[in-house]
Amino acid sequence: MMGLGLTSAAQDVSLALQKPKLPNSETLNKQWENTTKALNISFASSNVRFAKEVPPAVSVQNTWSTSAWKGEKVNTQLLLWTNNNVAEVSIQPSDLMDQQGNHIKKENITVGIIKYVITDEFRDGCGYRKAADFDSSYVADQIDTKVNNVAINARNTQPVWLSIKIPATTKAGGYSGTVKIKGEKEYDLPIKIQVLDKTLPAPAQWKYDLDLWQHPAAIARIHQVKLWSEEHFALMKPYYELLANAGQKTITASIVNEPWGHQTFDDYPSLIKWTKKKDGTWSYDYSLFDKYVSFVMTTGINQRINCYSMVPWKIAFSYWDEASQKEAVFTEAIGTPAYDAFWKTMLMDFTKHLKSKNWFQKTYIAMDERPMKAMQAIIKLLKSVDPKWKIALAGEYHQEIEKDIDNYCIASKWEFPADVLQKRNAEGKTSTWYTCCTEPYPNAFSFSSPAEQVWMGWYTASKNMNGYLRWAYNSWTKNPLTDTRFTAWPAGDTYMVYPGPLTSVRFEKMIEGAQDFEKIKQLQQLYTKNKNSAALAELNKALENFNIKSLSTVTADEMLQRVKPLLNQ
Repeated sequence: MMGLGLTSAAQDVSLALQKPKLPNSETLNKQWENTTKALNISFASSNVRFAKEVPPAVSVQNTWSTSAWKGEKVNTQLLLWTNNNVAEVSIQPSDLMDQQGNHIKKENITVGIIKYVITDEFRDGCGYRKAADFDSSYVADQIDTKVNNVAINARNTQPVWLSIKIPATTKAGGYSGTVKIKGEKEYDLPIKIQVLDKTLPAPAQWKYDLDLWQHPAAIARIHQVKLWSEEHFALMKPYYELLANAGQKTITASIVNEPWGHQTFDDYPSLIKWTKKKDGTWSYDYSLFDKYVSFVMTTGINQRINCYSMVPWKIAFSYWDEASQKEAVFTEAIGTPAYDAFWKTMLMDFTKHLKSKNWFQKTYIAMDERPMKAMQAIIKLLKSVDPKWKIALAGEYHQEIEKDIDNYCIASKWEFPADVLQKRNAEGKTSTWYTCCTEPYPNAFSFSSPAEQVWMGWYTASKNMNGYLRWAYNSWTKNPLTDTRFTAWPAGDTYMVYPGPLTSVRFEKMIEGAQDFEKIKQLQQLYTKNKNSAALAELNKALENFNIKSLSTVTADEMLQRVKPLLNQ
């Protein structure tokens, strides 16, 4: 049922997994009647989503004052609301300058019009759903940075995303400038930013291990081009560069058709063509795999190739059968002699190919939420082919196989034992965590509190893990620019960015969480080196509060407000 509903300014889904009760029409009319007729403007927290039809309940802030490290991207919201129609409002930032004449050029400042998309609610989380059974509403999530002007209808609120990327070469000091808003009148709002004498590395050097799974076929469908055509690769490039600039480390590579049992709107075809010849031998065409992996590496995502999967959600491996001249399907169970023979032939050939490309050392056979017995069988088979094969698993924590998993990502309900994590870190293994449709919070649904994405970076640091995984970067719905709902799982679960590419409030806040993780790790090292035990103890004490259960009694936003100042002292 469509209504006025949006997450209100005071609402955080980590506290209440239900739509806020918005004012009735009479109350809403009174709220607007008490609002001035002219264009209203205020800076506001980027941790809050504001309703379109409700005047925002904020204390008006005419100045944006913040602190930042060199190399950091900082953001805020600029709210515009009005009782009357405003045909066009434009937003133009100026250069920022310190007293010595040093500049942060306006080219480093991004203005994005936040657009509203359809969302729903958590309720049971996982499981197929009919839209009619869930409360649907509009939510501010999509950020369109390709325009910096907007028309505002009467009695509407329009949020604008404002972000500043501080160049790593910026001199420390206080910088000032303005953002000019042109509507029926002109307004100049001051921006003041204190650049600290600390530097974040470039995203490619971040320690935070981000893994959002890519879906190339969805890009071809949305842009209406032939899959794997030159046009397709050209269109994919800005999406992958956007992801690389968020610190992405891993290439998602499908080595079989539909490794997740076609749970997405778009197909997920294999990058490798399997052929059973008439004489019973096998051949494997890696030309598309090589082209795709090489392409993704050029965008800056180049540390790891995760190959999905020897254990798909449905044991059904399709291949071309030369004898019958048609597609055939192999369905023998994991651990059987037939399964081992089917895969060992391929793995031996694949191993040889990867070594010839000098990719073997960064390639992983990856599995998603697979049973332990299946994993044990796969581990045994892989190591029989080459003891140096690496394995990635996202799923439950299993002590029995932990030592064999090079890249282990556990569900949020689990925790690595402290001694195990210490050993894994010493051995250079990757230990991360993930959220999916199971968790009401913290999460990245289109109705989730934006603060939860930042909270995740702090949680990762508090548990001494390496990073975070989410299953879908761009597994788009039928109409992703307008409707984030899907036939399964809560709205927004299937993608973090929009076609364009257009970023989102969720995606930008996830980057903020990664930056905070980097700051935490750098400060811990600095305080230890300088023997600043008081500052180290204060930071570590703050991290102890980051437990998922705590979100049932305090919002992510409230927790972050308490601890964020520790990073910019």
